[in-house]
Amino acid sequence: MTEDTNSLNVPELIKEFNEQGYLLLRNVLTPEKVDRLNAAIDEIVEQEQDSLAHNIYNSVERHEEIASLIDEPTLLPLMVNLLGFNIQLHISHLTIRKPNPQDVATESHSFINWHQDGPHPQFPQINDITSTYYIKTCYILSDMSEPNRGNTKIIPGSHNKPFKPDKQDVRDSVSGEVQVCGKPGDVFVFAQNLWHAGAPNHSSFTRRQLFLGYSPIWMRPIDYRTASDSLLKNATPIRKQLLGVIDDNPFKYYVPNESMVPLKQFFQGDAGNGGYSH
Repeated sequence: MTEDTNSLNVPELIKEFNEQGYLLLRNVLTPEKVDRLNAAIDEIVEQEQDSLAHNIYNSVERHEEIASLIDEPTLLPLMVNLLGFNIQLHISHLTIRKPNPQDVATESHSFINWHQDGPHPQFPQINDITSTYYIKTCYILSDMSEPNRGNTKIIPGSHNKPFKPDKQDVRDSVSGEVQVCGKPGDVFVFAQNLWHAGAPNHSSFTRRQLFLGYSPIWMRPIDYRTASDSLLKNATPIRKQLLGVIDDNPFKYYVPNESMVPLKQFFQGDAGNGGYSH
């Protein structure tokens, strides 16, 4: 689904997300913000070895401009209402794919075959269906408005039914596949259990996409253990929660006091007793 963020209808977006497993939100970031992020990425890439593709994890630690997206105000209420208010930053993953018309495979994954995200062994399944454990926001930072530019491929609705693609190779066409196309500043939101793939880049454009994922705070993050002092310095209570800092007692990750989860202010559903009383 495509939605303009000037008037996000959170209940409607939740319904669409639950049905399709993804959303495409237009104009989340201003052109000026996109320029600042791309300048930050230029600085980061200068520190890396030259490659057809870059996969840079824990990227919020690499530049404050990227860290500013941790609590992006346009998306935060939506994420809280998709996952609940007891959430944290799960991953921050910068992907860059240069033009690659020959489909040269690299150790840094110049393209990625069909998969669901998750651990190995995989998340538990019931009736061949995996639940949604975390959700990623993908900030599109280059012109991905046309297919075959290293776009993410998806199978809409494949998160909530027994499904496996009939072909694993992303270069082969799979029935029902969609290439996610967007302009700089658009954001693609998808569940970890949605079948997806990273297509080769056959264009003259360099793909730049930045993934920030969120999960329940009781899950271990993928690309960091604890946030650095520099990220926590002067952090708001909301950002501290999103960086997993709510209490010294790990039991509180499962049953936090309300004061520990300021994101609850954005939650529109029924939270129940939240485990706060026994």
